[in-house]
Amino acid sequence: MEPHGPACPSSVLFGCELTASTKSYTFQVDEDDDSDHILALSVVCLTDGAKDECNVVEVVGRNHENQEIAVPVANLKLSCQPLLSLDNFKLQPPVTFRLAAGSGPVHLSGWHRIMHREDASFEDDDLSEEDEEELPPIKPAKK
Repeated sequence: MEPHGPACPSSVLFGCELTASTKSYTFQVDEDDDSDHILALSVVCLTDGAKDECNVVEVVGRNHENQEIAVPVANLKLSCQPLLSLDNFKLQPPVTFRLAAGSGPVHLSGWHRIMHREDASFEDDDLSEEDEEELPPIKPAKK
């Protein structure tokens, strides 16, 4: 199989900035899109012009009961923690990032990963047929 064929997921760089004037950013995809989307956050950091104050970044999403829930993911301060690695923290859209405290600017970066469903199911079908053909028939045990 080709390494860059249609069944491979694609990734694009993601970035947004939260400031005193733009306190939130919503990452969403088209509802009619037939692909699976994952946003993997790598780093949250203070950028040029940040004051030495607490900057709290929240992720706002929905829980299993479809209720809005806000969870703080970073508390940054220029003098003690200007950057936080989130180790590809995975989120499913739609998701909103909000500057709950502080004036920023805070930059969030990561990867937007896209897996096309029809390609994935086609690949799975091919693999399962190949696996079945390669397995030798089961023979009864000798007594």
